[in-house]
Amino acid sequence: MNRDAPEPVEQIPQPPIEDGGKLPLSSEPSNEAFAARLRGFGRLGLVAILVILAGNLIVVPLSAVLVLLWARWSRTPWREIGYVRPRSWIATVAAGVAFGIAFKFLMKAVVMPLLGADPINQAYHYLAGNRAMLPAAVWAMFVAGFGEETVFRGYLFERFGKLFGTGLTAKASMVLITSAWFGISHYAVQGLAGTEQATIFGLVFGTIFAVTGRVWMLMCAHAAFDLTALAIIYWNLETDVAHLVFK
Repeated sequence: MNRDAPEPVEQIPQPPIEDGGKLPLSSEPSNEAFAARLRGFGRLGLVAILVILAGNLIVVPLSAVLVLLWARWSRTPWREIGYVRPRSWIATVAAGVAFGIAFKFLMKAVVMPLLGADPINQAYHYLAGNRAMLPAAVWAMFVAGFGEETVFRGYLFERFGKLFGTGLTAKASMVLITSAWFGISHYAVQGLAGTEQATIFGLVFGTIFAVTGRVWMLMCAHAAFDLTALAIIYWNLETDVAHLVFK
């Protein structure tokens, strides 16, 4: 009795074996696990926060640069740190510049005099008529706009948002915490008056960010605010501006 010939067994191609005799594995799961740990508040997440916040102690604006690296490596969407493409760059820049200049004059001529601040900013009065320091000072103003808004509005709001949520009470808490933090960070150089101004600045800018979730206009406004302050100091107009309303 004849038997049918056995059918040939289909050969399934095997992936090449790399050195060491192990089959290659996709790095995607491990990359996602690393990103999730960076986004979280475990050991790696907390270390990332500390490294980012300490960056400016080395060089400004290292903290902001580290925030951008963190967003990329943690796969955090750019919109979550306020990097949302505006409908019009021209309108955004124009609005930011106008708001920043007006806000500086409001602070210098009305708010700070009411708080009893010295018309002269003693911490930066050395910049009055100082041409040699002017380029570095102008650069520092631009850097502050990018760096401080990225960290204090974009990054910290994202981090606190993951802890507190996105409700009205949570956002109010984030505005208060980041404003106090922003103010205290100015005390060492600018003293009490600088702390008061920075805290009010943080409350205003933090509230705008909490409502809009967009950071580009605030960056432009921050730079314009600081550049206006620099111009007032450089041309020795501090006393005149401080007495525009209250003689």
